Parts: sequence; C-alpha cells; structure tokens
Amino acid sequence: MGYTRVAEPRSGATVWINGARQERPNLPAAGCPFCPGGVEAPDDYDVRWFPNRWPALPDDRCEVILYTPRHDAAFWELGVAGVRRVVDLWAERTASLGARSDVLCVLPFENRGAEVGATISHPHGQLYALDEVPPVLRAELLPALAPTCPVCAGVSNGHPVASAGGWEAVVPAAAKYPFELLIAPARHLPDLPSLGAADRDAMAAVLVDALARLDRLFDAPMPYMLWVHQRPTDGGDWPLAHVHVEVAPLYRAPGTPRYVAAAELATGVWLNPVEPSDAAHRLRELT
Repeated sequence: MGYTRVAEPRSGATVWINGARQERPNLPAAGCPFCPGGVEAPDDYDVRWFPNRWPALPDDRCEVILYTPRHDAAFWELGVAGVRRVVDLWAERTASLGARSDVLCVLPFENRGAEVGATISHPHGQLYALDEVPPVLRAELLPALAPTCPVCAGVSNGHPVASAGGWEAVVPAAAKYPFELLIAPARHLPDLPSLGAADRDAMAAVLVDALARLDRLFDAPMPYMLWVHQRPTDGGDWPLAHVHVEVAPLYRAPGTPRYVAAAELATGVWLNPVEPSDAAHRLRELT
C-alpha cells in the first residue's frame, strides 16, 4: 500500500494517507532501539540521525534525531553542550534536506511523553522534509494582520520567562496553551543553518532553562509538543522568516491535561484557561 495525497476540500489542508503505518509497533518488542547497541543505534554516539522506518511521508522525507545515548535523560538535562549538539544536527540536516529540489520546508519537532503520543521514552525528535510551505508557516511568513514580523511582535509583546545571549523565552500574550513558550532570538535571523556559534549556544541555553522550568512547574516531567519554524528552503526571499521554537505543554495543572475541545477544532478559536501573564510569572519564579 502506497501513499495517497489528498486536498481536504473544505479547508484546503493537505492530508497524507498511508494505511501501512497502522502496522508500525507502538513499543519495541525487546530493549530500546535508540540505546547504543539497539537496532537503530548499533554503535555509541553523541547525537545521531537515521531515516524513519515508518515514515508518515514518502521519498525519505522523515528522519529520527537521537539527542543522547542516555535513555532516561530529559532534553534539558543534557546541558548547554548537549543541547547545542542537537541544534547543530538540526541545522546540518536542514541544510542537507533543504538542498533537495523537492524539499521546500524542513520541520524539526519533538513529541515528549506518552501523553502526546511518543511511543519510545528515549530522548529523541524528528524532522519532516515537506514538499510545500505548510499553511501555518505560510501564515507567519505572509501575515494578514500586519506586514511585519509576527515573531518579533510575539517576543516583544510576550511575558518574559528566561533569556540568554540575545535569545528570549516568553509566554505569548495570545498563548493557545497554558504555559506555552515562544523561544526566539531578538535579532531577525531566518533559519538554523544561518546561526553562528554564539547564537547556537544561546539557543541551547534558553532551551535548557525554559524546558527545565516546565518540569519543575508541577514537580514532574511535562509532556509537550515542540517544533522549530524557520525559513523555507525553496530559494525564495521570505523577508519575514524568523527562526523560533514553539513549545506546547500538555498540562494546565498537576496531572490535568489541557485538551483541545470540539469548539476549538470547529472554529479555530482557542480557549486558554490560564492567564499568560500568570503562567509566565509562575515559570519565571522557579529556581
């Protein structure tokens, strides 16, 4: 069974259908495949990437990124040096995949925790190489509300949580999720490959700080969805491209998920039960 690409007629959204993915295992049969010596990591490593055996997209467009050989570590527990290695690998794979003529956008992302669908607890993320500029990213790059950078506005209008080396982590003023984070450089930098050494170090430092605060918030690992938006790789100008990380934490209170409800999916209108300023204050006060 192969891949079928369909345009959803009401929204215009792209839908990839591949029934074979139903056969993928939810958990490894024996041992962790991401630990050194496992099926996906036969040798020791610092960071590692490999093609996903169960890709959601065709044509080698899905990769797995292993953050560390340490099975029980959180991303932030790798420290600045360890997270910097991941940032470097994100940038390297973005440049490599983006050089393909059939790749217009590279999306690094992470689903952390079984609560958001991660089937293997070993610290890892993924990259998707898309053959289109997806609607959410396109809306940032061609904003309807104002012809200025929405990421710059999001940082300047957000509620500060942490900062390092010209990078900021804020709770957006219009946060869709409780304790949502926007992490971006104050300078208008377009993508991961364009970041110099100092910016990569600062990005790693803010990720370590901000993600650690999420775990300390309820004194338990915070399930989250994390993604990086950056300039498309189609060779276009994209003057509003501003590389940034978005983090959507699951919990709104200890052990209490913030579910996306029918009214939100039906309308595209989001309903956040936590004041963004209060969320930022609570995160900022953690030590």
